[in-house]
Amino acid sequence: MDNPKTHSFIILGLTAQGKRFRPSDWAERLCGVLSQVRATKKMKYSPYVSPGDYDGEKAVFVDGALHEVDANAYQFVLSFANDNGLQVISGVCPVEPIEDTQL
Repeated sequence: MDNPKTHSFIILGLTAQGKRFRPSDWAERLCGVLSQVRATKKMKYSPYVSPGDYDGEKAVFVDGALHEVDANAYQFVLSFANDNGLQVISGVCPVEPIEDTQL
């Protein structure tokens, strides 16, 4: 990525060698770290970090605007991808928010 501070990116649930990353709920766990629980006992993912699927694989969509809101959180998700050898696709569109999840 040229300038990760301004780029949105996708963390794909595949290693550089093409193997699936485990556990299977890694994307939800990663996004859960940056989520909040509302008074209604519902979890709400960050509007900047969202789990989903990309080309049939688990993925985490990261909006580059996260860097402006919380540079440490942005670095955390980027480091997670690097530390685990996951594929990162840069220069993608911003995250579309996911509906609240019942706890």
